[in-house]
Amino acid sequence: MILKAVEQRNNLQKYRLFEKIVDRYGKNLSGMTFALWGLSFKPGTDDMREAPSKIILHELIAAGAKVVAYDPVAIEIAREELPKEWFKHGHLKLVEHQYEVFPDVDALILVTDWKSFNTPDFERMKDLMKSHVIFDGRNQYQPKLMHKLGFSYISIGRDATNG
Repeated sequence: MILKAVEQRNNLQKYRLFEKIVDRYGKNLSGMTFALWGLSFKPGTDDMREAPSKIILHELIAAGAKVVAYDPVAIEIAREELPKEWFKHGHLKLVEHQYEVFPDVDALILVTDWKSFNTPDFERMKDLMKSHVIFDGRNQYQPKLMHKLGFSYISIGRDATNG
């Protein structure tokens, strides 16, 4: 019984980041493009079996958004596992370098906390992004610093004004 409750709670958590996106932009995301960092379940693996990215991608695409995604090792697995129609219809594009996700995107969604995402070139990101918004599902960055750097920063389970 407790194990089932924990499993249900973990499943609900996978939707929390998408809920934050809907809170900001509404349910219709048509015309929007999101950058997504991290497809694998956790850093250091290409395992996508229980990856939150799959749920986030499904919800974003169902809401009309396009997604450009990068992961240091899970790109090939993603090409195999994710629905082919997403690629065919231009809903999802996978790129080979982490900064390729940014041109003209409305926001970055950080899903997996790979080491290469720890200290990115925020100025480069700002130069490439249409809007300077980060949804951080891993609480990777400090809210005060993100604000100082000119980003709208939305994280999970903590007050955005505290570092």
